[in-house]
Amino acid sequence: MSKKGSGFLGEFKKFIMRGNVMDMAVGVIVGGAFTAIVTSLNKDILTPILGIFGGTDFSNLYVQLTGRETTYATIAEAQEAGVAVLAYGNFITAIINFLITAFVIFCLIKSINAVSDKLTKKEEEKPAAPTTKICVFCKSEIAIDATRCPHCTSVLEEK
Repeated sequence: MSKKGSGFLGEFKKFIMRGNVMDMAVGVIVGGAFTAIVTSLNKDILTPILGIFGGTDFSNLYVQLTGRETTYATIAEAQEAGVAVLAYGNFITAIINFLITAFVIFCLIKSINAVSDKLTKKEEEKPAAPTTKICVFCKSEIAIDATRCPHCTSVLEEK
C-alpha cells in the first residue's frame, strides 16, 4: 500500500492547496462579479448616454442576413420573426465592456502598487566600506590596508 497523501490524488491536493492556485480561484470569482458590474455600467449607464449624443444604441445594431423585405426595430423582433441577423452591436458592447474592465483593473493595480510602495519602508543601502585609499606621496590608488605604497614605495602612516 502507498502512503497516505501520495499518488495522483495526493499530488492534486497539494497542487490545489498551493497559495497561488487559491489566489487565482478568488481572482476568478471576484472577476466574475466585477464583470457583471462593468456590464451593467456599460448597458445601463454608458450606452444610453452615448445614445443621446450619437443617436444610437449599440445593443440594437445589426444586419439582416435573410428576410430583407421587412426591417425590424430590434434584434429580438427580427429573431422572433425567424430572420437571421448579424448582431455587431453586441460585439461593440462586448469590446466596450472589455476596455472598461481592463482600464479599471489597470487603475486598481496601479493604485495598489502605489500604496504598497508607500507602506513598505525601503531601506537605504549603506554605502560599501571603501577598499582603496590614495597615497599621500604619489597620489596613486592603493589598497586601504597597505602600509607601503606599491608605486612609490613610501612608508604610509597608520591612522
